[in-house]
Order: sequence, then structure tokens, then C-alpha cells
Amino acid sequence: MAPVAVAVRRVLITYTMTLNFKPPLQHVCLLRLSAIGDTCHAAAALRAFQEAWPHTKITWVIGKLEAKLMTSILPEIEFITFDKSATLEELWRLRATLRGRRFDLLLDMQLSFRASLVASLIDAPVKLGYDRERARELQWWFTNARIAPAASEHVLDSFMGFVRACGIEPAAPHWDLTLPPDALAYARGVITDARPTMALSPCSSHTARNWSAERYAAVADYAVNSHHMRVVLVGGRSAVESRMGAAIAAAVRVPVVNQIGKDTLPELLGLLSQSTVLLSPDSGPAHMATMVDLPVIGLYAATNPARAGPYYSRQWCVDKYDAAARKYLGKPAAAIPWTTKIERSGVMDLIGVSDVTAKLDALLAARVFR
Repeated sequence: MAPVAVAVRRVLITYTMTLNFKPPLQHVCLLRLSAIGDTCHAAAALRAFQEAWPHTKITWVIGKLEAKLMTSILPEIEFITFDKSATLEELWRLRATLRGRRFDLLLDMQLSFRASLVASLIDAPVKLGYDRERARELQWWFTNARIAPAASEHVLDSFMGFVRACGIEPAAPHWDLTLPPDALAYARGVITDARPTMALSPCSSHTARNWSAERYAAVADYAVNSHHMRVVLVGGRSAVESRMGAAIAAAVRVPVVNQIGKDTLPELLGLLSQSTVLLSPDSGPAHMATMVDLPVIGLYAATNPARAGPYYSRQWCVDKYDAAARKYLGKPAAAIPWTTKIERSGVMDLIGVSDVTAKLDALLAARVFR
């Protein structure tokens, strides 16, 4: 065997044997740049590490947008931001920021070549990544230790694989957040009485995952007329979200509150924390809601809710993923790769208004909401 191959083999064996750390490490770096929903999942894994290693300092290298949320709710964590829109410039800046810093462990939770370039700048003797089967985009080349192989896992459960690889058996995922006072004040300014509130976040960053404005409007009408709810439209400042909000507001027959583009991510989290239910396609707000124990009626046809649905609300999701696989790929969902996205034109039309209102009726009847 060549000398280099022998050296690499020895390194991998050493790190595999020492992943059950005793005592806890002094300084750990977590790498997860994006997206909002995935950083929500990573925060649950972070909580598990904090509970097991309460004196370990944790630094999180995170995307610039995602940091706007996480810095507000995890003040005890050191964040180093990375602007993905300027990769080369940011790599040089990050290199300077990290110069002279050494961590005991890197948790590389992102499968992208850009993230792997970031990982190459982080000085740590152990760089823990996914198992070889899942380590796409050459992540295996930039890491030297692996989590246990697993198949057909929810994304959050895959992150918990990093926790278990370190000899920690995590509790059920939880977040235990203390929200900023100004975020809660914002929520009180929108939710002004005791009526139940449906937050309606209509847009994903992947437009093929979005439902139609007319169908959202029909559900809003039903929520107000049948359940006497307040409906609040929420979302970001993009042109797509603004147009969708305007289209829903024009199509409804009942009053709705259009807050699209009017809040920050922490304020949105505050609003979700005071709502009764969230209606959303596969998007970041669905996972933000999970962090604050808000039930989510998720709309899933383009993506698989078993893999990417709101973790504690998958029973409330409208799941047309199998129907989409049969219609667009000619085979059942069980016969296609676990990570397949069916982001085809018209795929979300498989979800009918009555599918959603039935979930709303069942959720309210079960009284699982706050």
C-alpha cells in the first residue's frame, strides 16, 4: 500500500476510535450555511450538544441571511457569517478571520462544494462529515471522520447522526428558545385579540413548490367563515412574495392582514410563536414554526414530507408526493431515490382546497394548538 494511503487509513481509524469524546471538548465548530429550514434543524442538534457538553464553546459558520434569525435566538453561540453571493471574496475574508484559530472538532453538516471549501479553511484535527454514501459534492474529500450510514431519514434526524457519532444519545429534538422582546412586541401588534390565528406563508424560494393564490384565498375564506380565524399573510421582501400576497388579498372575500415584506426573521418567529396554525409549502417558515411548537399544515407534492416536512407536524401535512411521483415519473415514491424533488410545472395542483380544509378541521378538532 502506498505511504499516503497508509497515512490516510491510520488517520481515519484514529478518528473513528476517538469520536466518543471524554472529557467534552473545549471548542467545537459547526458548519451549516443554509437554508433557513436546515439551520432550524441544525439548531436542534446544537441543543443536544449543549446539553451533553454544557461547558463547550460552540462557533457556528453560517450564511448571512440565516444568521439574522439564529443570532437573535442563540445569543450564547459565536457566529461567523459567510455571504454566499460573493464566494471567492468571502473565502479570502473567512481565511483571515480564522487565521490562528483551532477547534477540537468540526461538524460539517452541509453537502455542497462551496461549504467544503469553507471546511478546508477550518483548522480542526477531526472533521466529521456524512458517511460515504451520502457525502455528495466531494464532502468525503474534505472530512476525515464519518457519521453512521443511514437511509430514508428526515433531514433533522440526519443531523442527529452527528450527535450520536460523538457518543451522545440525544433526547427528542427540541429548541427551548427565548424570543427577543421586540419580536414578541411585533406579534402583539398584529395579533390584537383572542381569535385563533392562521399564519399563511404562501411562498417557497423554489416557485414550483408554491400553490396558487386562488386556492390560498379559498382556504383563507374557509378559515374565517367556518372557524372565525384571523388570517395573516407572512413572507419576505422578494417580488414573487409581494405579488403572491397581493393576489391572495385580491382574491379573498374576507378580511386578511397582509404582513408580507413587513417583518424581520426574528419578528416572523415571534408572530409564529403567538399563532394557532401555519399554512405553508415546503419552506423555511414551516421549520421556524416547529421551533416554537406551532402546528403546520404543510403542502407537499414537489418534495417528500417524510424527508423534509415540519418535524412534529407531518400528520397535518397534505401529502401528494406519491401521486406526483406516479404522474410525473411513472413510478411510486417508494421506487425513486429518497432525495428526489419533483419540481414540475403544475405539480402543486395535485393538492385540492378540500384537502387543506380537511386538515384544518382535524387539527382544530384535535385541539393540538396553543
